[in-house]
Amino acid sequence: MVHSDRQYCRACLEKQREIDQLRSENVQLKAKLRYQERTAKEGPFGSSTPSSKIPIKANSLEERQARRGGGKLGHRGHGRKTLPQDEADRIERVVLHESCPHCGTPREDRGLRRRTVIDCQPVKVEKVLFELEKKKCPHCGQREEARAPGVLPKFLYGNQLLTHVAVQHYQYGQTLGQLEKQMGVPYSSLLKALQGLATILEPAIPALVDHYRQAPVKHADETGWRTDGKNGYAWLFATPLISIFRFRNSRAAAVAQEVLGSKRLPGVLVVDRYNAYNKSPCKLQYCFAHLLRNLKDILKEFPDNVEIQGFVESLAPLLASAMQARKLPGSTRQFLAQAARIQKQIKTVILSQARHPAIQAYQSIFREKTHRLFHWTKDRAIPAENNLAERDLRPLVIARKISFGSQSQTGAKTRETLMTILHTLKKQQANPGLHLKKVLDQLAMNPDHDVYELLFGNSS
Repeated sequence: MVHSDRQYCRACLEKQREIDQLRSENVQLKAKLRYQERTAKEGPFGSSTPSSKIPIKANSLEERQARRGGGKLGHRGHGRKTLPQDEADRIERVVLHESCPHCGTPREDRGLRRRTVIDCQPVKVEKVLFELEKKKCPHCGQREEARAPGVLPKFLYGNQLLTHVAVQHYQYGQTLGQLEKQMGVPYSSLLKALQGLATILEPAIPALVDHYRQAPVKHADETGWRTDGKNGYAWLFATPLISIFRFRNSRAAAVAQEVLGSKRLPGVLVVDRYNAYNKSPCKLQYCFAHLLRNLKDILKEFPDNVEIQGFVESLAPLLASAMQARKLPGSTRQFLAQAARIQKQIKTVILSQARHPAIQAYQSIFREKTHRLFHWTKDRAIPAENNLAERDLRPLVIARKISFGSQSQTGAKTRETLMTILHTLKKQQANPGLHLKKVLDQLAMNPDHDVYELLFGNSS
């Protein structure tokens, strides 16, 4: 056997090692630079950064700025329709003088022209002095005093005013300062009145929580909320008919357990991949919108990597199709067949061999959490995204931009109760303000009524 000794140039070997090390450091530094650029542009959480924490909001695209509003050229339009008489709240006839104002000759009647006008009455605070009769039965000595209609016991402000302020503030986001100027009622008085209203309506919350727990499809999400100058969180637990809010200083799993409880629950809870929900006593469905966002973040971090480009191009359309599948027309059988095909295609991409660590880390999510990713393929009622919770949180996010949070724990508790009541009523009633006013009027005459039954009894 012939042995051949290979000769190496140690200096060349050291240079090559140094070159490899520099190349590796260069790749790492470029990745860090891209991350810093993205953080400066998108915020600390990349594409998942809440709008309130984005450092600079980008301008709209030039092609969108160039679009002209209004009707498109050539569109016929429909015109304004005359309101039917049975739908009018008031019919008022406007008359003319019988004689001509120019020559004094009596004029002929030429019929009527109907014109529809939509108007409103200005908000006006009315001060009312009730004279409540007091009577006594001479036979049994029973005494009785009449109750003031439309006002809760010991309340200064009537139910119409309370309802208007609560709806405008907690549902539509109008500030209490604006309402103070509009109605001439002191800011502090509005606060105390809303706190009293929340105390009266709060007994309805536990029953809402029970109905939420039994719902076949449940949603949950959370966002930042400051209370008394300290960072905290606003939690939302929602269904198509219920919205339950919680304001807490913690983002721990104990808040989710407070609403979900510890006993096994039916149905599926749709959430993002936040760990606080992992111990929920029901099945979990992870939001594909968050997963799609995370997938695109990988491409932003490694835009020049061919393997990552191919992986994202293969998987992103499948995740988008999964979120849209339940909205497409077709029978239940057709939906189930299509959902099974999408699931199979997703698994094929996920189980493919990958060399890049970022792809491997993303694939591990699907491989380790398969039992939390495909409940939507078995039931059309289960969404593959958490859009319902995102939409329900939007009014709160807008309120956060205006008010920067609650000024006290009492204020947070008041907002928690009244937002839960009003946003749930919004999902169940055509006119939640009118319904709340009727409920308060009934409680004014009989405070012993079941608050939940009055608010939601017919809807549940």
